[in-house]
Amino acid sequence: MASSIPRLSIWSIAFILISLSGLITASDDEYVEARIDGVDYLVRDDRQPALYTLNFGSCMRDSTFTVDRFDAAYYKDNMTILFNLDGVTTLQNVTSRMLISVFAYGEDRFDLVVDPCQAMMGNACPLEAGVRLESSAMIPVGQSDVGGIPDLAFSIPDFEGQAIFRIFSNTDQSEIACYSAVMTNGNSFSHPEWVGSILGLFTFVALISSFATAIYGESIGETRKHYAHSTSIMLVFAVWQHIYFSGALSMNWPSVLPAFWSNYAWAGGIIYSGSMQNTINNFVGPNKGKPGILGAAMTDSENPTLGGGYDINKLYTRDMQTKWHGDLVESGLPLPGNNSGFAGTLSPTNVPASNAFMTGFLWFLILVVAVAGSVILFKFVVELLIKTKSLKRNRLTYFRAHYLTFTGLAVLRTFYIGFFVLMFLTLFQFTYLTSPGPLAVACVIFLLTLAGLVSLVGYACFYRIKFGGYTTERDRLHIVGCKVLKVVPFYTFERESRYPRSEDKNYGASFPWWRVRSADEEKSIHADEIFTKRFGWLASRFRKNRWWFFTIWLAYEFVRACFLAGAISQPMVQVFGLLAVEVIAFIFIVIMRPYEGQRLNILLVYFLGISKIATLALSVPLASRFNLERIPATVFGIVIIIVQGVLTIATMIFIVLGAATSYMSVMRNRETISPKRWIPIREKYFHRMDLRSQGLPQPRPPRKTKSKPIEPPQEIEPKKPSFDVRSIRRMAKVEDEDPEFLNEISGMDPSTSEVGLPEQARVGSPTSNRLSRASSVRSQWSYSSVPRGARVHRASWSATDFSELNYGTGRASMSMEDSRDIKRSPSLNAHTANSSDSIEKRVDPSYSPGGQSIPPIPARVRSLSSSGSSPRPASWRLSESSSGARPLLQTLYSTNEIPPIPKLP
Repeated sequence: MASSIPRLSIWSIAFILISLSGLITASDDEYVEARIDGVDYLVRDDRQPALYTLNFGSCMRDSTFTVDRFDAAYYKDNMTILFNLDGVTTLQNVTSRMLISVFAYGEDRFDLVVDPCQAMMGNACPLEAGVRLESSAMIPVGQSDVGGIPDLAFSIPDFEGQAIFRIFSNTDQSEIACYSAVMTNGNSFSHPEWVGSILGLFTFVALISSFATAIYGESIGETRKHYAHSTSIMLVFAVWQHIYFSGALSMNWPSVLPAFWSNYAWAGGIIYSGSMQNTINNFVGPNKGKPGILGAAMTDSENPTLGGGYDINKLYTRDMQTKWHGDLVESGLPLPGNNSGFAGTLSPTNVPASNAFMTGFLWFLILVVAVAGSVILFKFVVELLIKTKSLKRNRLTYFRAHYLTFTGLAVLRTFYIGFFVLMFLTLFQFTYLTSPGPLAVACVIFLLTLAGLVSLVGYACFYRIKFGGYTTERDRLHIVGCKVLKVVPFYTFERESRYPRSEDKNYGASFPWWRVRSADEEKSIHADEIFTKRFGWLASRFRKNRWWFFTIWLAYEFVRACFLAGAISQPMVQVFGLLAVEVIAFIFIVIMRPYEGQRLNILLVYFLGISKIATLALSVPLASRFNLERIPATVFGIVIIIVQGVLTIATMIFIVLGAATSYMSVMRNRETISPKRWIPIREKYFHRMDLRSQGLPQPRPPRKTKSKPIEPPQEIEPKKPSFDVRSIRRMAKVEDEDPEFLNEISGMDPSTSEVGLPEQARVGSPTSNRLSRASSVRSQWSYSSVPRGARVHRASWSATDFSELNYGTGRASMSMEDSRDIKRSPSLNAHTANSSDSIEKRVDPSYSPGGQSIPPIPARVRSLSSSGSSPRPASWRLSESSSGARPLLQTLYSTNEIPPIPKLP
């Protein structure tokens, strides 16, 4: 207990001392009165001003006054301007007058003339050679003095304004010093520390996901398939580099754009390092090039029209006030506040245009060494984990056995990704023309990079064509007339091998052409493991029939670099040439859709392609020749930021999705993954991946129909078999020309009743002619349920049928020819019998299919068929026909009196 008392007293004393020191510090802080929203407050003197100056530079050549410190700040709360000026002059005993002007958004917003003698600015009146000028002042201003500054200037990001400080000699009224500083309100789009870090983190995730799919797996074909659907690090860098190097156009950019682009400077190799810049400055020498050809205003040069210039008469007749703040810029940088061309884009990073090539090249070499070292280091880390049994020995066996090959391919892939940056920076160095040292290095790098990559790409195509079973065939290229939007006449190209010549098309011209065709078109290039091992770093991500797209991409990037860097002194040629290139490339890529992965096609075709075209189109009004006002120029700049911001967000989303799918690919040999709800998603993803790798279209999901309220099913009675005769139409027949038949059917002879003739009643004589009716008809019995004596219409019999028949009681014999016809085409139930044969003779009464006996035919029926019949002469038909009477047809038995005919087995 006694030992705890001293400890408590020590801690109490320390706490009291800390509290007292805080009170003493607080009492030392200076507070000033300020009026905020009509209420008086005490505010800290070190608070952030509403507007203040940043970096400054000289805007006059051979200035006799050297300024080391120039800052000014405007405090809106208490309507005061804080002014500080430090410098030295070579003039002797000269009185001066100072002009401070605020030039914001293309207009002169504020002017202040200061007489150092009247303002009692210390040793500034008069100026003495060798005497250092150190002066500061706090000048109160009224609302009328700052009325020209809009309220938007205090909140808009990257306020576009300049504070211009000029010193004039009262002796000869000449300008002896000029300095310009950029103004800001503290809000900016430029946050390279944390925005650039976030973008770098996403890029690292894309790199890891792509590398993981490339090294995981034992089957080369399976590994290639999963690698093709992972996030392309080349495409990610293409997005970042497109955004940053949009500032290479020689346009008069609004201040918001260079600030926004500075977040992407690291992707182009523009990273500021003080020690590196000092080394490059020593290598480059004093010749810093000509930023003027980029549209930027140089420091230490004559700029009489800067900020709208000045009027010497107005200077000595007016009395106005203003504000300032900042540090001196390094040599080679443009004037603060001037954002024209690539020099203006580089200024937020403090990298002079003369050092751009060397800076980018050195960081690229560092990147190549880092990539190679990381692959080798990863291999040794895996081996260490295996030895410590933290990782199974069978993991990554193919990568561990070929890690040097992976290292070499990773370095080649890095050069392929950095091809555009190297080409642009080297060509920019040729155009900028600074010291011979950087120029010689740029020449060597240009030749090695261009020749090396073109040779590798050409060899890859040669190897595939020579050893891949490709043949060259003659073809023709037709220029065919067509219409765009069904109205505008246009011409297109068609190959005859794909579109054969047709008479329906209007051909303008035709040229000899050729085509390269694979002998085995069904075999995919990705099934060639030898080609994949050697050139998979070029072709593995593309579709099997677009494997050559890496050559088109290399040529496209080279053309972009030529326009962007080679035409910096011709802004119109530069922007419109690039616009034409991007439109052609966009149409071509939309048609090709080169990537096997759907996400990569969407990012490349739609987001990146549209962003490039939109950026170039929106950049055209910002050319200096159009002299667009700065407020509309700022609006154009914000629209560009929105377009490129959408592209950035889309790229980040695709990186996250690519990381998730890469995780599924790495875990493809496991039945379950975490989280488990991803398992069905993984199955769908693998299914779509298989379809894409085989070049098959994805099946469309069924269309969703609008759901209707479910009605209770109604009981429907089953319909019984039935039919309904709506109409009957009788067609004309041969019998209609027979007057006897017409009398019979018209009812003129009611004594006859015809039902049909049985087969035994229609037996021809031995001398009869061949039967004219088909056997299937002759074999049928005709029955009727009509009562005896009733009259029905006769079946379709002709008179010829009766002429071929003889009726008699004896057995009729058939000729050999008739018997052959009957034997050749009998019906299933056909029987040949004489007229004297009865049904009982032809069908066994005891036979029955069901095993039952058939009842005998009544005697009355038998008497009708035998006793009443008598033989007739052969000339009976002719004699009867000549007399106009026909034989009476006997009425046969009814179907109610005859048993059913049994079915024969």
